[in-house]
Amino acid sequence: MQFDELGRMEGKVLFLLPGTACDYQTNFGAVLERLGEKYHMVCVNYDGFDGSDLIFPDMLTVTGKIEQYIREHFDGRIDGAIGSSLGSSFVGQLIQRQNVHLDHGIFGSPDLDQSGKFSAWLQSKLVVPLLTSFTRGEKKKAKAREKLKNLFEMSDEVADRFMACFEKFSPESIRNEYYTDLLTWLQDDIHVEHTRVHFIYANKMGEKYLKRYRKYFRDPEIREFNMQHEQWLLGDEKYTIPVLEAIDEFMNTPV
Repeated sequence: MQFDELGRMEGKVLFLLPGTACDYQTNFGAVLERLGEKYHMVCVNYDGFDGSDLIFPDMLTVTGKIEQYIREHFDGRIDGAIGSSLGSSFVGQLIQRQNVHLDHGIFGSPDLDQSGKFSAWLQSKLVVPLLTSFTRGEKKKAKAREKLKNLFEMSDEVADRFMACFEKFSPESIRNEYYTDLLTWLQDDIHVEHTRVHFIYANKMGEKYLKRYRKYFRDPEIREFNMQHEQWLLGDEKYTIPVLEAIDEFMNTPV
């Protein structure tokens, strides 16, 4: 596991937890500098995505390592954590398990999918090979690049950076991450005293996710943005600036 502490060392502590098959450098690269101007960031790369030879084990084992770091370095309490996509599952677990305390849990337009073992196995058998093979060969890369650009309004540079993640990380780590995320359930109506829950809702994902956020957490603060999944992290200022402003408001909301 890699924990890089960046930004303002005297600022509020904000953990950054990346999404599927990503390191924080790729996932949060477009916003690291600006977040670092205000927050003491702890940027996390999980086992299997940290440049080591380790393989990602499972979501709960990695959650335990994040909790251990918070206990050892911040006396078990931090100001906030933001999860991008799958990273939001870690935020949810940190809140639900109550082994450490977060004042603010920020969920970056997650799907929060959950399933049983057979369904998770089947989905991983179907999806993971696509994630790990679509960049093989120049024709496939060009086709994937165009799809990313059209769906998320990415530049060529950003599309190539995200595709590179699926080439440089072990397919086994990606499979374990994807599979165990589906098996890592959240309870309904989670409520922890003195913890505020905030969602960045990308409305182009669909209303079923909005209902899901309200199912798992009691009275979450939901900010709606007219964008695709995590589009604010892809470098377009018309999405990035409003979400960064919302994060500042979240982090300064009394608990």
